[in-house]
Amino acid sequence: MKLKISLLTLLLVLVFGESVRAAETLSVDIFGPGQTRVNILVLPARGVNGQAATTLARSFGEYVQGDIGFLPFLRLAFLNEVLGGDPSKGLKADDIDFKPLQLSRIDLVMTIGGAGQEIEARVYETFTRKLLVGKAYSQVDQGGVAHVADRFCAQLMRVLTGKSGFFDSTLAFSKKVGGGKELFTASALGRELQQITHDGGYNVSPSWAKDGRKLAYTNISDLGHRMGLWDRGQRVSRLRKFPGNIAISPTFTPDGRIAVALSLNGHPDIYLLDADFKISQPLAPSWAISVSPSFDLSGRKMVFCSGRLGGPQIFLLNRDTGNVERVTYEGSYNTRPSLSPDGRFVVFARLVNGGHRIFIRDLVANQERQISFGPGSDEDPSFDPDGYFVSFSSTRSGGSKIYVTTRYGDAAKLIPTGPGDAMAPAWGVATALN
Repeated sequence: MKLKISLLTLLLVLVFGESVRAAETLSVDIFGPGQTRVNILVLPARGVNGQAATTLARSFGEYVQGDIGFLPFLRLAFLNEVLGGDPSKGLKADDIDFKPLQLSRIDLVMTIGGAGQEIEARVYETFTRKLLVGKAYSQVDQGGVAHVADRFCAQLMRVLTGKSGFFDSTLAFSKKVGGGKELFTASALGRELQQITHDGGYNVSPSWAKDGRKLAYTNISDLGHRMGLWDRGQRVSRLRKFPGNIAISPTFTPDGRIAVALSLNGHPDIYLLDADFKISQPLAPSWAISVSPSFDLSGRKMVFCSGRLGGPQIFLLNRDTGNVERVTYEGSYNTRPSLSPDGRFVVFARLVNGGHRIFIRDLVANQERQISFGPGSDEDPSFDPDGYFVSFSSTRSGGSKIYVTTRYGDAAKLIPTGPGDAMAPAWGVATALN
């Protein structure tokens, strides 16, 4: 259902008459060596002016709690953990007895109110009684309440961590349709699922442009390999044929060009295309197969998969010097690398004991660890725009589905993508066009 809301995202001091000094606000360093675990209690929704809580407000609370389940730095607390039960009589700080919350080690408490199509929500820091987030929304319908909950949680994450890429992003992935595969998009929470290509054949390996307005991919059909380019604004895709019989893993660079593996000399090398799709010299030429480029935000670093030393391994190209450095030494089959936006971490799939698992390597500390653990096979990792979350496809539930973890290997969560197999997720920023 199309969203029919107008959001009244008012400044905290104007909406609720309460202020917060940023320097005193609770914060969470999600990129630090040890993640802080913050306990948050979402109180039952209340009505406004003595009325009963609306179904809309209760639904909002349920969606918020579902969203919090995706944030490993937050632990959802429950009322039975609080001595005496619900310590609130209303929605504002003066209506809450914070002492039982403090004694129960609850760090944050959220109140929700609603009347008609209006919803208001607040999150307080229990030990200071300070308001961290306060929002009011009007003209919300049942079809739009999930989106409103996502927006609120994005603001909460932004206040706590300084980041909100998880909520402000779009996943593209490949799904089986009939006898082939087409590309679909959805939010990081699996909402607004839609099929975006109808090319026939097999559409695989999607990659977003930095601004989220275009998506490059590979189409494989009886006509051979073609590169597809989907325009988000025009809602149309176009296919382009290149010399040779291979055109795989097209990837946008931060400046909007495309790097793609083409077989111009009998084996795939990675070439950079200009704005007119003219082919340059290979970026990291070799006698062996080179595929799956991935860039950091500067565009100066590129990781890729190559068989130049035998089996497939991950390599790093410094585009300023042309130097190619081997990244993976463990395992004989390492594929599908994704480079973090800051260029420090690379995630990739490794074949281990008959199945693939996701590993991450710190290129600065020169350390590596496993972050997915099956069962089944875990493949096609992709960093989110903040470099914190990692999406991947997995057969752990039977068919292939999309899951999300963090670069620390937190418990993987299923992203709903509807019936049928889903694979090869690619993470990009959301835009106003979506």
